[in-house]
Amino acid sequence: MTMEMKDSGSVVLTAYHPHSPARIPGMEQSFVQDIPPSHSPTSRKSLPRCRRINRMLSNDSAPPPSFSRSNSQASMDSTSMEDFWCEVESIKESSEDGSEEATLLEFKPADEGELEAEWLQDVGLSTLISGAEEEDGQALLSTLTRTQAAAVQKRYNTYTQTLRKKNKHTVRDVRDIFGTNDSSPTFETVPVSPVPSNGIQLPGQKPVWKSVSSNSCVDCGQDKGSPSVTEELSYEVSFSESITVLPKSQEWPKNQRFKKEDSALPKFIIRKSRFGLTEVGDLSPEDMKKIRYLSLIELTAFYDALGVELKRNRAERVRGRENGLFGVPLNVLLENDQKKVPGIKVPLIFQKLLLKLEETGLETEGILRVPGSASRVKNLHQELEAKFYEDTFDWDQVRNNDAAGLLKMFIRELPSPLFTVEYLPAFITLVEKISKIKLQLQALHLLIMLLPEANRDTAKAFLQFLKKVVANEGKNKMNLWNVSMIVAPNLFIYKGKRANQQEMQAAATTAHIVRLLIRYQDILWTVPSFLISQVRKMNEAAMNNSKRQLMFDKGVRKLLRRKTMERERPERPEGAVTFPPYLQSDIPEGVIRVYAPLHSKVSMAIQLNSQTKAKDILARFHCENSRGSSQDVRGQIQSLHEIGGNIGQHCLDPDAYMLDVYRANPQAEWVIKPKAS
Repeated sequence: MTMEMKDSGSVVLTAYHPHSPARIPGMEQSFVQDIPPSHSPTSRKSLPRCRRINRMLSNDSAPPPSFSRSNSQASMDSTSMEDFWCEVESIKESSEDGSEEATLLEFKPADEGELEAEWLQDVGLSTLISGAEEEDGQALLSTLTRTQAAAVQKRYNTYTQTLRKKNKHTVRDVRDIFGTNDSSPTFETVPVSPVPSNGIQLPGQKPVWKSVSSNSCVDCGQDKGSPSVTEELSYEVSFSESITVLPKSQEWPKNQRFKKEDSALPKFIIRKSRFGLTEVGDLSPEDMKKIRYLSLIELTAFYDALGVELKRNRAERVRGRENGLFGVPLNVLLENDQKKVPGIKVPLIFQKLLLKLEETGLETEGILRVPGSASRVKNLHQELEAKFYEDTFDWDQVRNNDAAGLLKMFIRELPSPLFTVEYLPAFITLVEKISKIKLQLQALHLLIMLLPEANRDTAKAFLQFLKKVVANEGKNKMNLWNVSMIVAPNLFIYKGKRANQQEMQAAATTAHIVRLLIRYQDILWTVPSFLISQVRKMNEAAMNNSKRQLMFDKGVRKLLRRKTMERERPERPEGAVTFPPYLQSDIPEGVIRVYAPLHSKVSMAIQLNSQTKAKDILARFHCENSRGSSQDVRGQIQSLHEIGGNIGQHCLDPDAYMLDVYRANPQAEWVIKPKAS
């Protein structure tokens, strides 16, 4: 991998060839000669550090990355790539002195066809492997777009061909699943009609990317020095369907340039549709599970449409500690913490470290970059393990740089990386193989949707903190590029058996990923509306399948005949509220009955019109109950929830137009209650 620093602040990232001749001597000579006097080997000990890093990168089997520059370059910026390699060296030294435990991450090479089988299982289509007629799999298949179906078809074809070669057993033909005359999938993408979150098909139109000026949107970008034109993202149509067919002669640029100035990143917004915006925490766990299925299918289709291979690692086994703070799997740590604080979503120790730094460290110059004392961090680590849960640890003794060191140590010592072993190659690929930031952002968005809940919530808390660090750049001297360079090695270099080399060679690549994560985090944690639309369709298909099954089940028919006078109500979804019969009478079209069980007035019928928003209903309940409700209820932030019908549970955006939501899900119940934190 060759990186060049231009006067403009760009980084040139070229492909790394593992079989090319080693260039250690040339690299050292070029690197030392090009360093300005203020960053000479004598002052910063760059030469010995680079030699040690080179040995670590090469591992005696491959050449290290080489640093060179064009003839027009005058100097190398000390805050560009050097921060990354200094952080790498710091990580290596902390590992060598025993302050960090080795991550026990084992890999097993995948047999032919196994990756496709795992993929089918991960997207909720294990029925295609087992051959069973499962309702969930059928419901999922019925909602797929053309490009998504092609992605499934391609993986299933590969899987079945492999099984036939191995002569294991008879497998279902792909034509039996998709109803096609040819088992070879077609990968041409065509423009399709956008599908809003109500699941109703609209007249065909292309995704919107235009200049806008409005406040009714999620705004991600920097006002100071940012481009004058703002681009609007439309999430009404799937990403893979909106990609034009790439010419066969299309070649990705060999030199990927990254401008480190904050103004180099475009400004994006997502305009709110009439259904508002939905954040990750606004949906029920059951629906988020379906979002993960659909996101992996869509990500695969998206990469297929771009002609990019979606690579995955196979983590065979992860062995972590079952108690303690550091080196414990996130799920185990949360289970232990939830015994103390029910409902917690981010580990307590991680929250406390973030709180400590937010209270006292945001204005500390060089925070995150300047390392703390290795011996102090080691002692604090041991003391935290012994005293944290006993609430006897003295946080006042912790210096800001030491707290930052503990924070980075926590992330590095996770048995499985925060962004998961399986999809780390996909993160790298989205930058190395996709040149447009818009497309990088779309791929990154789907990868965030793929993360397990614990990883996603912890990553969100971490990125919110990093955003605050960048916001204090005037005092702490840490801009977006500096922070990204320091954080990248801690997120993307982990201690698996074969993980070191590739991730460490992608220094600028991983830093650019972190920069996108920090800058566009408000967009990345918004669930695309086309995925919500597909979840609604999945739920409707599952309900229809259940009804058909009930109609043809003889046992159920006999039971219904015996109990015609006392038919049971269908099972109510989690979160639904039971009310007296006089409140459950038939409601006219366009009128909804809203329940507020925590208020003194628990029910109200509301006539909807085209301008009624969720916040209008909340305001009406607040006015009606301003005196009768308890002080605790008045102090809570209440939200309107859509429960049941074709959605599990959905916390509505205050700006959602209720008549549109009602028409999308007329069988839903409407409940006002506190929003889950």
